[in-house]
Amino acid sequence: MASATCPAGSTARAGWGLFCQLYELRSARNHGIGDFRDLAEMARIAGRAGADFLGVNPLHALFWGDPSKRSPFSPSTRSFLNPVYIALDDLPGHDAADIDGAALRAGDLVDYDAVFPAKLAALRAAHARQPFDDDEDAFERFVEKGGQPLHRHALFEALSLDMAGKGHGVGWGGWPEDLRDVESKAVADFATSQAEDIRFHLWLQWQAARQLDAAMACAKKAGMRIGLYLDLAVGEAPDGSASWGGGEVQMTGLSVGAPPDVFASEGQNWGLSAFSPGGLRKHDFAPFRDMIAAQLAHAGALRIDHAMALWQLFLIPEGESASAGAHLRYPFAELLRVLAHESREKEAVVIGEDLGFVPPGFREAMQAANILSYSILYFEKDGARFKTPQEYRPTALACLSTHDLPVLERWWAGEDIELRRELGLVNDADSDAHARERARERRALLDAMRRSGALRGRLPRRREMPREVLVAAHRYLARTRAALVGVRLADMVGPKSPTNMPGTVDSYPNWRPRAPLDLDDIATHPDFRAVTAMMRRERPRDPG
Repeated sequence: MASATCPAGSTARAGWGLFCQLYELRSARNHGIGDFRDLAEMARIAGRAGADFLGVNPLHALFWGDPSKRSPFSPSTRSFLNPVYIALDDLPGHDAADIDGAALRAGDLVDYDAVFPAKLAALRAAHARQPFDDDEDAFERFVEKGGQPLHRHALFEALSLDMAGKGHGVGWGGWPEDLRDVESKAVADFATSQAEDIRFHLWLQWQAARQLDAAMACAKKAGMRIGLYLDLAVGEAPDGSASWGGGEVQMTGLSVGAPPDVFASEGQNWGLSAFSPGGLRKHDFAPFRDMIAAQLAHAGALRIDHAMALWQLFLIPEGESASAGAHLRYPFAELLRVLAHESREKEAVVIGEDLGFVPPGFREAMQAANILSYSILYFEKDGARFKTPQEYRPTALACLSTHDLPVLERWWAGEDIELRRELGLVNDADSDAHARERARERRALLDAMRRSGALRGRLPRRREMPREVLVAAHRYLARTRAALVGVRLADMVGPKSPTNMPGTVDSYPNWRPRAPLDLDDIATHPDFRAVTAMMRRERPRDPG
């Protein structure tokens, strides 16, 4: 099945890399949110530490006019970038007086309500002052190559901000009827009257793409074999750019979610729209193909969130609870062929996040297609026993946890269990049982690490998790058969607070915690030095 096989060459040699949330990066020059210049610097730091890749959260476009819609996994569209990550001081027309960076940098949480309008205003000022140096022709080529999809997204961005300012909301579902139809006369009239504003949004996408490409170039120059590792969300907002005019390609009246599990006993409704299987077939899978190509244009690896979406999705009728949901099958073979073709074109590694309910045969199909699966230490168990390094799948990326799970220090203390209890996600009886199980898991993990030789000697007797456990857990993963191993920056230098609490919206500050230290201090942090030095010894970079 060669036509449906992703490239294997990039994963034949064992490697490792770092993960971070781009928005959490702190620097003395950014504007309250990590940006693409921070990403380039983080790539240099990771490369010098011996990493083969640097993974980040989804960089998809969100909604300028509603900062509360901050989840990178609930984008307006997955085909274009989030311009809030543009580094202002890398723009020819930027003036530092346009924005109060010090005030925006001050907090421990990203203040999206302040950052979004402040950066948008500064970007408008830079564009008005001097949008180009000697590169206007490059911009025009970018716009021409982007074609109708790029123009339509820029039109949506301009209209969304206009509608939000008039009280209709950023999503097209709340707009006047004639503006919900992308082909209407009202939309055409808006496009004519606001041509300069639409050009500004085209310029934003150009600048975002250029800066992201520059970060990828820094990653490769720093010695990374893979470079940037981007993340693809499982769906999009039902009233965002992707679905505006999406017609038969996007399903309506159904949202993506998850059935009940240990993290949310009532199930989860993610409020995302999904592709229509029939609509994809009718358009020869072009929307899926374009979306994948948009990611791989800037990266050497792509993680597909909830990769089972290639096979099936759990869909919930509008207005119903997750218990009313059911799985819908997707044209897996056709989607796999498109994904394989695009990844071969770019020689890119593909990782499928296969956590939760995995249908029989799915992982075997992924393996046959050279798509790496996701092995999370917390879950790699056989009954009460943690699997040995030799039992890990070779065709996998192994790591301690993900953005939906606690860093090791907080997992060790059971703080995630207590937080789910406090937020009402899990009842008291189940929480008590989970706490007892966590104590057993701690002992089992220590036993597994000692048996494997990843942990030696006596541990200091104290309540907090010793640093030796952090290093040993990563050594344990480094010695697995997994093709790649990922290390979360937060595990080493913070933030220690959860990135995201599944099942919550406003009751927890999801996607807001910032790193407690500046980028300039990461390389000398003792935990960063200890873990990365060990990873270099266990998985040395192959000069070939």
